[in-house]
Amino acid sequence: MADRRVAGEEGGDGGTNSSTTSQSRLSDVDEYGFQRPPDFDYATYEEFMSRYLTVLARRARKWAHLLGARETVGRGVKLKRYVRKGIPMKHRGKMWLEVSGARQQMSLRPGYYRAMLAGAPLGEEVQEAIRVDLPRTFPDNIHFRQVTQDAQVTQGKLVSLNNVLSAFCRHNAGIGYCQGLNYIAGLLLLVTNDEESSFWLLCVLTDSLLPDYYTSTMVGVLTDTRVMEALVKERCPLVWRHVEHYGLTWDLLVTKWFVCLFAEVLPIETVLRIWDCLFYEGNKVLMRVALALVVTNEAEILKAQDFGDIVKCFKKITQDANAIDCHSFMETVFKVSGSFPRARLAKLRDSCMEQVLAESKK
Repeated sequence: MADRRVAGEEGGDGGTNSSTTSQSRLSDVDEYGFQRPPDFDYATYEEFMSRYLTVLARRARKWAHLLGARETVGRGVKLKRYVRKGIPMKHRGKMWLEVSGARQQMSLRPGYYRAMLAGAPLGEEVQEAIRVDLPRTFPDNIHFRQVTQDAQVTQGKLVSLNNVLSAFCRHNAGIGYCQGLNYIAGLLLLVTNDEESSFWLLCVLTDSLLPDYYTSTMVGVLTDTRVMEALVKERCPLVWRHVEHYGLTWDLLVTKWFVCLFAEVLPIETVLRIWDCLFYEGNKVLMRVALALVVTNEAEILKAQDFGDIVKCFKKITQDANAIDCHSFMETVFKVSGSFPRARLAKLRDSCMEQVLAESKK
């Protein structure tokens, strides 16, 4: 379970104030509904927020100026720069729809989500898979809990989550339901607070941005773990040799990073900043983040001296102070990963996918 130590943007405008920070100290639930753990690090959180509040306020003003009276704006060099520095929560859901192309798909097929929602019953196996995963989705989030009070049962966003996943399974009948989709759809619902928007964003992720990720074979995920291994071997050879020496596989260490798109791995605000870039720039940002986590934590990883310690280390590096400071984290991601030509990444993916497919036939 990721340690969600970062508060989100207050008031919907990307800013907050000192009184909000003081009040949050009295609450065990953050702005997104995630319950803070018993060992919540208030000192680190408040140190980060004391710096980040200024950033949030500045970015909110810049976004307000950029958008004017509009809700969204088209793609461009300036917008790309703004997205990398974070979309204010007030605009996040609508901007994701715009820059990903999901809004265009939605406008071209009006009523499609409702049709999928009301479609033929799903197969028993798919229904059971969704039913089992619903209560597993962000169990530390109050919006995804079933609460009984005075004989009345309140299910929060669980009903909406079930609707989005069911409609998606009808839309992608050839795929059905796959591991990790509940976390993706759940976080989309937290951001957009709208089933149809979440459905179309999920479709864009699975159809366009992350093809072959959410299939029965998960060939896309397995391919990207191989790609990551190749990049680590090239840019951080000591870590590659260290992992190889102790007999670990990169599938074991980082599969969850890619399956959940870092949800349930990194602090929530850091995840949202990654998703801002994912919807604008595509899936190579996932590789940038994964590589940066390894490169910036090389010394810590090399200190781990057995199989178990390395596994623990890979979990620890996603929850430390560096991961909490989402703004500095994202600056580091783009600085450390450096030049990342799309053509070269595509060629590397093709090569790794050939290996994965060949091994699956053995």
